[in-house]
Amino acid sequence: MTKAKIFVVLSGFIILSCVTPRQFKDLQQENKICQEEKDKMKNENEKLTVANTELRSKNEAVDKSFSKLARDSLKRIAEINELQKNFNQLNRRYEYLIKAQKAVSEGSEMETVKLLEQLRISQEELHNKEDDLNSLSRTLDDKKTNLNNLQIELEKRNTRLVELESILFKKDSSVKALRLKVLDALLGYENQGLSVTQKNGKVYVSLEEKLLFESGSTEVGPKGTNALKKLAKVLEQNPDINIMIEGHTDDVPVISGSAFKDNWDLSVQRATSIVRILLEGSKINPRRLIASGRGEFMPVDPGKTKEARQKNRRTEIILTPKLDELFKILETN
Repeated sequence: MTKAKIFVVLSGFIILSCVTPRQFKDLQQENKICQEEKDKMKNENEKLTVANTELRSKNEAVDKSFSKLARDSLKRIAEINELQKNFNQLNRRYEYLIKAQKAVSEGSEMETVKLLEQLRISQEELHNKEDDLNSLSRTLDDKKTNLNNLQIELEKRNTRLVELESILFKKDSSVKALRLKVLDALLGYENQGLSVTQKNGKVYVSLEEKLLFESGSTEVGPKGTNALKKLAKVLEQNPDINIMIEGHTDDVPVISGSAFKDNWDLSVQRATSIVRILLEGSKINPRRLIASGRGEFMPVDPGKTKEARQKNRRTEIILTPKLDELFKILETN
């Protein structure tokens, strides 16, 4: 190690040795809160995806029930028409037998008894058909009522599904627009250790160590400060975006006797330094920001080479849209 590097390390140690145990404990607590909020956001995102899938499934089930009831109704209507036709035929037969009975009333007694018996049987059949017709009519009314209820429920579910899809589309559109704004603001830094990507409904701004910090330091250099100030202006104009700053290190342990206990400590302090720069002189609500440290436990390259470790020493600023509208719809479901 050169004398210059030793001087930088000793200077960092002298500056940061003023951190009290109380402050360190607060940082640990903040880190824990950040982790919990991140996990909560992840769980909420998974719940939204599950809820959307369940609504689609229920919607398909209601569609199937609706189709089945429609087929049953058509079948019942056909049966009622057939019964009505038979009823009319029996009614004509009944009228014919009445006339015939009158015509032979003066005829033989046996013929009269025969006609009367036929008349009685026809009357019974007619009454039975009427009962069947009434029963089918009531059944059809019940089916129509159930069909209407299912149709109302289907419309409600479709409305909620459309609302969910609309909000999800708006969220995706806003995330894409945000990514373009961030890219435009940080255009000059893309080949200097900065990248902007979109995945899982979020925008990730990744800044390599060389753009922000000297090795083993938590003080952001002028170039990194300038990039963060430009990013802060974009975040000011998008108040519905939550901001998480994650510090990452490589797997090389910190130097014994330095100002940091371990890589956890280093990553958290770097994230906190960036939070302060974003807030300094800006109108960003501090409640939107979360500072967290990941240490060496989320590498982008698991290799043990110099190049791999350089990639892993980074800071990620994760921009997540608020999901309040989705939560309200799910609460009413």
